[in-house]
Amino acid sequence: MVETSLGSVRHLTAAPAVTPPRRRPALLVGGPPAAVAAVVAVAAAWDTGGLRAWRTLLVAIVVQGVPFLVLGTVVSAAIAAFVPARVFTRVLPKNPALAVPVAGIAGAVLPGCECASVPVAGSLMKRGVAPAAALAFLLSAPAVNPVVLAATAIAFPGRPEMVLARLVASLLTAVVMGWLWVAFGRPEWLRLPKAPDHHGAAGRNPLDEFRRSLQHDFLHAGGFLVVGAAAAATFNVLVPPSILQTFNDSPWLGIPVLAGLAVVLAVCSEADAFVAASLTGFSPTARLAFMVVGPMVDLKLIALQSGAFGRGFAARFSSATFVVALVASIVIGGILL
Repeated sequence: MVETSLGSVRHLTAAPAVTPPRRRPALLVGGPPAAVAAVVAVAAAWDTGGLRAWRTLLVAIVVQGVPFLVLGTVVSAAIAAFVPARVFTRVLPKNPALAVPVAGIAGAVLPGCECASVPVAGSLMKRGVAPAAALAFLLSAPAVNPVVLAATAIAFPGRPEMVLARLVASLLTAVVMGWLWVAFGRPEWLRLPKAPDHHGAAGRNPLDEFRRSLQHDFLHAGGFLVVGAAAAATFNVLVPPSILQTFNDSPWLGIPVLAGLAVVLAVCSEADAFVAASLTGFSPTARLAFMVVGPMVDLKLIALQSGAFGRGFAARFSSATFVVALVASIVIGGILL
């Protein structure tokens, strides 16, 4: 009996060695159904050439945005190196509420997309401009400049009301957001951009400061541009166009759908009018919302704002801007279109 008992013990102690292989299939196969479905969707997209399409879209968005990012960082560096802070205190009204519409209208002088506006707005804040005015400039510059309005006129031939509606709705959104920041914005929500260590040093060389500021701003913003472009490319690959076609028959539902689409597509403001013009199944107001929301709230702009002003600011400001731009599009579209 003792030998039999000892034999039984030996058998029981050997059993745990067989247990781990039995648990591995449960770990590999288990998990929430949503996660499994997501993995299957990604794998299917990659198997059908999705990786190639994703890479092409990523490169296209980055290449489209880099020239304007360079333009914005050049302007930003020039402001930091060559423009004294007292210039802005003389040009802009001291009252932030009055400075907001002036800064919004001034956005028309910068022919660039949203990639250029973020570093310029950050440079304005560093030079003493009120954050509300700089934010109004950030929103209006990519939306109301002459290049964007000319592209809109070409994309919608014989429809000057579409150009006017885009101008009015975009400028209205920028000014309202500036005023909202004056009324409700808190300093702790906004992380002011930090100037390079050499900035403001006594006996500084303006050309050397320009070079260093340009390098600092471009390298800092370039990485966030790539992050936003990658997110937009991923959406384009994983979401089939047939899903959007289901909203064509509902005019009011199509407005928030196209507004949300503008956020994830991240089309440059100089080209978004041609995309909107191709969406013929949607109402004119829905296409207006696409053009108003896109230059102010898209994935690459949110990523750039996160890097420049902090993630908390980007979350609050982008959410509020989306709502204001959507309401402005509905109101102005209902009046002019």
